[in-house]
Amino acid sequence: MNSSKVVLSILISAAVGATLGLLFAPEKGSTTRRQIRQKGDDYANGMGDKFNELVDSITEKFEHLKEEAKHEATQQFAKAKSILATDNVNANKVL
Repeated sequence: MNSSKVVLSILISAAVGATLGLLFAPEKGSTTRRQIRQKGDDYANGMGDKFNELVDSITEKFEHLKEEAKHEATQQFAKAKSILATDNVNANKVL
């Protein structure tokens, strides 16, 4: 299980636990509903922050891999060019 699923599971579990705790609390219904709404907003903001962190992390990893691929392609191109140049010199000697 990857870390984003673990974080999401923890956040959802915490939200459900907090909601159940408020529902069973001995307070007026209007107070409980207000508290549930506030907690829901807090958790939604927290999940939005976690989602943004996940997107940033994925973007950063993608950019890193893209740079590595570009570097590797440049090295392989130079190697191929060198081999072709060597083969052309050898071919001219045979002729």
